[in-house]
This record gives sequence, C-alpha cells and structure tokens, in this order.
Amino acid sequence: MRFKNVFNIIGPSMVGPSSSHTAGAARLGRAARQLLGQLPEHADIILYGSFAETYWGHGTDLALVGGLLDYSTDDPRLPDAAEIADEQGMTIQFSKGSGNYPHPNFVRLRLKCGEQQAELAGASIGGGNIEIHELNGFDVKGSGQYPTLVVEHMDSKGVLADITRTLSEGELNIGFMDVDRKSRSGEAMTLIELDGAPSASVLKQIEALTHVTRAIVIDLD
Repeated sequence: MRFKNVFNIIGPSMVGPSSSHTAGAARLGRAARQLLGQLPEHADIILYGSFAETYWGHGTDLALVGGLLDYSTDDPRLPDAAEIADEQGMTIQFSKGSGNYPHPNFVRLRLKCGEQQAELAGASIGGGNIEIHELNGFDVKGSGQYPTLVVEHMDSKGVLADITRTLSEGELNIGFMDVDRKSRSGEAMTLIELDGAPSASVLKQIEALTHVTRAIVIDLD
C-alpha cells in the first residue's frame, strides 16, 4: 500500500500506545462489526505474527474489542472495552493462529449474532492504516480508507453493470473495485471503495437488484 501523506505514517487521533497495534486493530474490529451489521454475541479472534506475540502489552486485544463495539480510534472508552463488551453480553475468545499469513500484524475475526455470521481477515500495516484481505470467505481486498460498499450476489451476467449503473445514477464515484466468486455462476462478492458513502436510498436500490442477496457499507470515518 502506498502512503499518500504524512498523516498516514504518523497515524490518526487515537487512544493507545501504537498506531499499528491499537489504532489499526480498532479499525479492523470496527470493519468486522459493520460487516456483521450489529453487535456480535460471540467473537473468535485469531491473532498472527506480532499481533499474537505482543497483543496484551500493546492493548491490541482492547482495541479489537473496542472496534467490535463500533468505537473509533480516539474513543475514550477503548481502555474499558473488555468490561463494556462483557456488560453487553458479548463473549470473546482469543487464540494464536498458525500457518502462513500475509503480514506480521494479521488477525481473523469470526463473529456471530443469532443466525447471522461474519468473518473478516486483515492486517494493520502502520500509521493506523489497514488492509482487508478477506470478507466472509471471499478473497477481496480493501483499504478501509474510503466508504466501502460490499455486495453479496450471484455470479450472473449483468450484475456488476447494474451495481455500477446504480452508483452512477446516485452520483457516486468508484475509486477501487475488487470481485471474487466461489464458482462460475455461484456465490460472489464485490467490494467497491467510493468517494462518498451511498445514501440509504441507493443502498436499498442495490439490495433490490436481481441476483443481489445483501449489500452493506463499511465506513470507518
């Protein structure tokens, strides 16, 4: 990822000792929470690399949980995130992952609330910046720097054209798009980074498109 300005290196306004281990972790947790669409009842958090070795001392665990509570990087409640999550009925399991991983500060979050589930895998790459590597089992990449539309749909002819046309009619500019599918004509996911967040009306139009099963927005700012 290319840093665009000095603030990408210094990091955002934040609570915590490290932009990579706390601010980035909070943003990853928050992205996972928004993917689920509600407060999780249970979270399995698998840590890799440096995250796994130093998360306790750097407050990475509290930052991830704070993100799951939908707290921003500078929310003063972050140090108390574990207690607040417990009070709200969330159970959390931390574990260390094994095998290959693409970045030293890598985490996989598996969330559940009733029948609803969500899974995000991503990395904190410095300066509070993150990289999304996987959403709900799909290999889609995102930066989290812009409002991000995530559309689950069938891999059918015309779906992407319908989505991009709806965004254009809503006067939304696409900055980046990534698509993955589980099989030809099977389940697929499209991730689109936009210059502005789509309105509720535009989101509803996308959800109503043929072959679209779900559309959500991840907006960390």
